[in-house]
Amino acid sequence: MTRLILIGIVVLLSLAFFLQNQEQEVTLRYFFGLLEASTPIYKPIMAGFLIGLLVAAILLFPPWIRGRIDLRRKTKALQEAESNLERLRQSLEKMSGRTHAPIPMESSRDFTDE
Repeated sequence: MTRLILIGIVVLLSLAFFLQNQEQEVTLRYFFGLLEASTPIYKPIMAGFLIGLLVAAILLFPPWIRGRIDLRRKTKALQEAESNLERLRQSLEKMSGRTHAPIPMESSRDFTDE
């Protein structure tokens, strides 16, 4: 949530900057002065901002996908371990011939420093 608020603030500040600098002109010289173009100053700054966002998205996308795949793999392994645990509990109950009440898990809040 905090990240979204920060992104919103940056976008609003950028938009305010672009709107305030619409009248100012800048001359861009391409290819060592062979080509020149005059444009409002906000256009090259906005282009740089958008290119930066694109590069950041490209660089962050593969680790995000890798993380999602790893999470899916670990979730599946956890579900298999839980089903194996339940199967082993049932076989233990059959071997002992009686049913046991499930043992409640002790939570970390039960252990307090006094």
